[in-house]
Amino acid sequence: MRLVIQRVRSASVKVNDSIVSEISSGLLILAGIEEADSSEDIDWLVKKVCQLRIFNDLEGVMNLSIQDIDGEMIVVSQFTLHASTKKGNRPSYIRAARPETAIPLYEQLISEFTETLGKPIGTGIFGAHMDVSLVNDGPVTIIMDSKAPF
Repeated sequence: MRLVIQRVRSASVKVNDSIVSEISSGLLILAGIEEADSSEDIDWLVKKVCQLRIFNDLEGVMNLSIQDIDGEMIVVSQFTLHASTKKGNRPSYIRAARPETAIPLYEQLISEFTETLGKPIGTGIFGAHMDVSLVNDGPVTIIMDSKAPF
């Protein structure tokens, strides 16, 4: 599973000109799910993201987690995070999970973030065309991949 984690001052998701999620300070997370992903990937990522110290403390040092600041979160499914661009000019999405695999994992990811943070989190709508807006704070953008060796 691949996540693009963006520290934001604000973020929102619109579908058909209607806002489906909106937050102030917190994280906007784009989640790419691949066929090989499992509950173990979700467990590791949720723990890591919720403890990631990327928010400023009183001295302006990135030393606080989303839990420390009681921040908000939006998680949006984005299969294009698994695009392969090695050959040709049209990306291949062969590694991206099909909906029958991806939807339950996406729902589990949302559920575990909700449980860990102790509050509801915003989401996009799986498979919908979405307009995602954000004010990236910093900017701070981190990519995490549960399958990456680093």
